[in-house]
Order: sequence, then structure tokens, then C-alpha cells
Amino acid sequence: MDRRRALVLIAAWSAAVAPAMAQAQREPVLKQVGVPHAYYWREMYVPQVTSGPSAVTWSPDGTELIYSMQGSLWRQRIGSRVAQQLTAGEGYDYQPDWSPDGRLVVFARYAHDAIELQLLDLAAKTVQPVTGNGAVNVEPRWSPDGTRIAFVSSAYNRRWHIFTVAIASGTPAEGTVTRLTEDNDSRLPRYYYSVWDHYLSPTWSPDGRELIIVSNRGHIHGTGGFWRMTATPGAPMRELRYEETTWKARPDWSPDASRVVYSSYLGRQWHQLWLMTSEGGDALPLTYGEFDATAPRWSRDARHIAYISNEGGNTALWVIDVPGAQRRQIVASERRYRDSVGRLRLVVVDAAGRPLPARVSVSGIDGRAYAPDDAWRHADEAFDRRDGTNRGFEYGYFHTTGTAELTVPTGAVQVEVWHGPEYRVARADVTVPAGRTLTKRLVLERLANLPARGWWSGDLHVHMNYGGAYRNTPAHLAFQGRAEDLHVVENLIVNKEQRIPDIAYFRTDADPASTPGFLVVHEQEYHTSYWGHTGLLGLSDHYLLPEYVGYPNTAAASLYPMNADVADLAHAQGALFGYVHPFDTPPDPSDTTAPLTYELPVDVALGKVDYLEVMGYSDHRITSGIWYRLLNCGFRIPAGAGTDAFPNFASLRGPPGLVRVFVRSGPALDRSSFMAGLKAGRTFVTNAPLLEFTLGGREIGDEIRLPAGGGRLTARVGLRSSVPIDHLEVIGNGSVVATIPVRGDRTSASDTVSIPVARSGWYVVRAWSDRAALPILDLYPFGSTSPIYVRVGREPVRSREDADFFVRWIDRLDQAARAHEAWNTPDEREHVLRLLAQARDVYTEQAGAR
Repeated sequence: MDRRRALVLIAAWSAAVAPAMAQAQREPVLKQVGVPHAYYWREMYVPQVTSGPSAVTWSPDGTELIYSMQGSLWRQRIGSRVAQQLTAGEGYDYQPDWSPDGRLVVFARYAHDAIELQLLDLAAKTVQPVTGNGAVNVEPRWSPDGTRIAFVSSAYNRRWHIFTVAIASGTPAEGTVTRLTEDNDSRLPRYYYSVWDHYLSPTWSPDGRELIIVSNRGHIHGTGGFWRMTATPGAPMRELRYEETTWKARPDWSPDASRVVYSSYLGRQWHQLWLMTSEGGDALPLTYGEFDATAPRWSRDARHIAYISNEGGNTALWVIDVPGAQRRQIVASERRYRDSVGRLRLVVVDAAGRPLPARVSVSGIDGRAYAPDDAWRHADEAFDRRDGTNRGFEYGYFHTTGTAELTVPTGAVQVEVWHGPEYRVARADVTVPAGRTLTKRLVLERLANLPARGWWSGDLHVHMNYGGAYRNTPAHLAFQGRAEDLHVVENLIVNKEQRIPDIAYFRTDADPASTPGFLVVHEQEYHTSYWGHTGLLGLSDHYLLPEYVGYPNTAAASLYPMNADVADLAHAQGALFGYVHPFDTPPDPSDTTAPLTYELPVDVALGKVDYLEVMGYSDHRITSGIWYRLLNCGFRIPAGAGTDAFPNFASLRGPPGLVRVFVRSGPALDRSSFMAGLKAGRTFVTNAPLLEFTLGGREIGDEIRLPAGGGRLTARVGLRSSVPIDHLEVIGNGSVVATIPVRGDRTSASDTVSIPVARSGWYVVRAWSDRAALPILDLYPFGSTSPIYVRVGREPVRSREDADFFVRWIDRLDQAARAHEAWNTPDEREHVLRLLAQARDVYTEQAGAR
């Protein structure tokens, strides 16, 4: 995971490697938060639109609940199955907190690229702003006397701090927003978190004098432990208890002042509810299970706790008695909407009229998305604010088996349906009448049937469960994969800090959710952020542990084993070893202001690498540029593709199959043949364009031998795409050697070109576009074949320039390794330095530096 390595931009980069974007296009949501690894805090901390409830608050008398669900606030009496919608339409509403006098509800609203706090008057049904700072303001909590609201905001230096605002006569008092927590540079080597301390999840003491908060002050790993402070600016903090936590602790102080309930995965793989005293002490678990129980809230009499659980897969609202643990689910069987609504029934079929599973987006003209009550809602992590659609929010979607029914506001809605790159996109504008059901049938037409030609698509990098809102299973993952028209889903089991959510699913054969023509397999991502993350595909015996090195202040602080050693362990089990989500910015070995510890060129030189995610959660053209350099040094590295998808997240870029590899492995899908085809380089990778390529009559992955002096080879190139493609090129030895025109609607092309070949090398076909294009939830449409290799006489494939580039790269790795101090033994250090030297020798021989 940790998908974006901070590498330095090179000012000049050749057109064949990384053609410059004309302007910024897809930009992330909530850019005003300057905390690293946004894909974690956005899903695990900042509220998201989920199909089921996501946060809850009690009425003062304990008879009612208000909760957020599907981007609105809902009110429901305990014991009733009727929910009344309180807010709708203006944005996405979350995290309600009911005032002690029962009159007002404070909540967080996402709209206009910010999350602002709002105040709902329950009697008047009016909403007024509490904040208007353009920042991200979340987790509002009323003080017990109703005079202040504590909350978390990014308004100060784009970091998470605790603030309060005074409330007088039901209105925010002007000029009373006050920051309580101090900005502190920890100077700690945090990887997933900022070097600056953060402060989260305030909960008030019953007397209103103090707060308990979550902070990582003094700690390297996790979002931190529990701290207590008076609710005044700059007050001293004292730590009550340290746990690693990961964003979701959300403590709640009991009304009797003695206890605190919070959510923790301590010693487990899933969050459950725990109790500690208000002075810390030893915590005890309140709930148990292989699912998440989060966002707990005490009732005002301290006899019940309401919380959110994903034990059924989707999120759900539960109440548990304390003591006794009798549980009851709060179900909204009848929903009464604030505004006029209708029902939209969608039927998705293929050209023969057969039901077709698919990914579906339904949105209003403002971009606000809708989904069935029982479907998992997902949203993109970024969007193009200048694409001409006036879309105010990121793209929302859900998966369907072929038929879906959902409630939407009356009027115009837009529907878009996707079933992978082998089908055309279906779109429709419909007008939904009030109080009635409108049925819309959408037919998806095939662009190509690649399995019929022996090509099978797979996503080599999926994480079934990784701390998201939902609880995924192999059966549901298979449903998501089929909706995306995948044939192979590689669930790479991996740690999320101390826990490994999917470790119980590891097995060496295909999951029972697999069927003929469709495979779910459980593999491993080796998660060393220092040397770079790698995929281990096809382990035949056991999962490798510990699965990371270079973690400071732990027993895994040593840089041993290197990824090269891990590759040997994987190969000993018959697995493939590959590098995943490589580059967002081009690495520059000459820039010593940025760290460079990525081991890829070492392991390529040592013959360890079986594939590279040329397409992943990274910039495909920049990654291709490094791939081209390695190919220019004579190494044969097949193109793989992995989305790095988190399909149990509510919000993240891309479902399984966003990027995929097509492997030519024969007329029937077989796991061993698929892996063999990947290793042999009989592949192309894509997020939309489907590519065909032969050179001199030879196929992708083949080698052509020419006599000394070379000659001419005929390239046959084909393209079909569901979205427009701006550029179709033949790349030879890192340079564009032929450009194939893409005319008309720019979705197809076919051409034959003659290519002069004077020296040994390699050739690929590449397709790409200048701009992002929905429903491709990626930086831009892109596709590339693996190489066809050409040997001219006995001449090897060599590039002194590229070899020298990797010599300088490995010199940086060597310098960093020599400066590292946390080795377990001197032998470990010498082993690492020896492997680096061996790899450097390979490149220095090519560069002529000896």
C-alpha cells in the first residue's frame, strides 16, 4: 500500500518517457489538509458517504437517535422502524451531535470542496453555519452545558488541531473560535503520519472542564494514544494510555465520569469496543468479533452504547446494554424523506438481453451521487473541476448484479454504466417522477471478446479488507470483480501497521469463491516502505513474516532482509516476485535533498524481478520511463498491472480492475498458465485502451533475431477503446519510433508501419490521452504492451546513459545503508552492502565505468 513515494521531479524528461500535462486535471478532494497519505486519513478519519449509518448521537432523554446515513441526517425513535430524514440536498452531512437541551444538532457538511460545521434547529428546521473557514472541520461535540462545541479542524497550518467555539442563544458567538492544542514538531521519523503532532476526537468530561483527545505526541507509529487536558488554550496534556490506534479510536467519556469507551484493534485484526477508566489504566474489551465496531456513544444515563458495525458487510447501527451486552439493531425499514423523491429501477443487460453485473453511477446535475439502500457506496478520491460538467463532488458509484432500485430526488439524474474495457460505456439522462418508479434498461455492447482469443484480465494488486468502512469477503470481492469484468483478482494480504486484516484468508490454492473463468486468490504484499513494496504471487506453503523492515523503534528497524532476500524466499515457494505502484514523480539520483532508498534497480540487476506494475497506483508514464531505462540495459521485465484497490473503502481511487493486465494464457483460465503467461511477458496493461501488436509477425513477449546490420520489421497495431484516446505510439528503445493516427471519435485505430531496426532492443505499443476521462477513475486513459524483443546479430541490448543512471541510484542506496545504525548484527549490514555492490557491478560494466 503506501502508494505514493516522495520522489523528486526531474525538470527535463523526454517526450517518450513522460509527456507533460497541459494543466492540472484530476485534483484530490480536501486539498487543504497537509497530512501525508491522504488515502488513509480520508477513509479512516474524515467522514464518508456510506450506504448504512456512519455516526450516531443520542437525544437527551435517551429515547431517540440521530445518525448520518447516505450523506443525510436521520432521526429515529428507539423501538421504531421509521426514520425521518432531517437534511438533504445541500451537500453530504455527517457526524451529528445533539445539544444537551435537545433543540439543536451540530454536524459536519461536505460541500464546495470543504467540510464546515452546521447547526440544525430541530423545531424550525433551519440550518446555520458554525464555521466558514474553508478548511476541514469534523468531530463536533457539545460541552455538557451547551455553551461550547469542541471540534477538530485543519484550519491552522493544514494540520489536525482541537478548537472550540462558543454558542449563545442557539447561535455561534462571533470571534470565539479558539485553538486549544499547540503546534509541535516531533522530529520523529514518522512514515504514515506528519512529523508534526496531531490532535483528534475530543470528548468532554461530564463537568465540562476537561477533554480527552487522541494524539500521537511522542510516538512514531499510529494515530496515538489518549490524552487528558483542561479545555483551555495551550493547557498541559497528560497521557492516559498509549495504543497504536489508526484514526478510529473516537473515545466517548461516560456521563458518570468514570469510564471511556473507544474503538481498538489491540491484539486483533478488527476494531471492537473497549472500556478504560477516565484515568487510563488497563483497558478491557466490551465486544468481540471478526468485524469492526466503531464510533461508540454513551446514552445520557450510561446504560447503553450506540455504535456502528460492519458485521453484515455494510454498515449498520446497533445499541448494546451496559452491563449485560444485550444488543439490538436499529433498522430503518421505512424512510420518510424531507423532499420529493421517486424510485429509479435500472436493468443492465448485454446485447443478447442477459443480465450483466456492472459498476453504476447515478448522480444529480450537481454531482451528488445516489445508490440503493443495500448497495455499498463508493466515491473517487479526486475529480477534474474543469471538465465542463460543473460537478461539485467526486464521482460516486456502486456495483450491481444487473438490477438495482434506488430512491432519488424527483427530476433529472444522470446514469453511467461500466463493465470493464471490453464493453462500451452506457449512459442515460432520465427524469424521475415524484412518488413513482421509473424503469430504465441499459444495454452494454461488446468492444472485444479477449477471452475467446486466449487473453484473460487480472488485477494483480487488490486488498480485500484494509481498514475501510465495509467488511469484505471473498464472495463479495468476487461480485465486485465480476461487475468490473475481471477474470483474476489477486488479494494481496498485507499489514495495516500492527494488524493484518485478511491474514485468516491466506491459502495457497484458489479461494472457494472462484468459479470456472473467474479466480480469487490470496497472495502477499511484502510491505517494506524503505526498500519498496513488492507483490508475491503464488506462494505454495506459507505467508512471510515479519513482512516489513526499516520500521524505527521496533524490532524490525534493521534494513535486513532486503527485497532481494524476500525474492529468494518467494521463489523458493514457486512464487513470482514483482514491484508494485512504483512512481508518481521521476526519481533523480543526483538530488540529495530527497531520500532515495527504492531497491528496484538492484533486484532487476540480480535477476530477482518477475514483473513490474507498469500500471498501478502511480503515474503510468513516469513509471514507464523507469521501465524503459531498465529494458534499455537488457533486462526483460514483463508489464503487470495492479490497482492497489481497497474495495472495502467507501472512498478511494478505483475499484478492483481500474487498471488490469491482460495475459495471453490459453483458451481456458488456469492459475498456473496465467502466472506463466505473466512471467513470459505475454501481456498488455490498460485502464481502457485494448491493444494489438505484432512485429515482424511475432507476438508480444516474443524475441526476433535479425542478422548483423539489422533490417526492417513490419509492425501491425490495433486499438479499441471505450473512451477517446489521443496518442497511439510504437516505442522502441525508449523513443517514439512511429505514431499511428487516431481519427474520428478517437476510439479505434488500425495500421501497419515499417520500422527500421539497426540495433538490438525492444518495442512496445503505448496508448494514452491528455486528460482524465470518466468513467476511468485514473489520472488519464493509458495502455501499454509488454515488449517484443529484437536481437541484431550478437549485439546485446545496452545503454551507457541508463546504466550510469542506475549506478548513481545504487550509490545513493549504499550511502543510506552505510548511514543506517539499527542493524541487529554486523553480518546483516555486510550482507546488504554486498548485494548493493553486486548490483552496482552489473551496471558499471555496462556504463564502462570500470
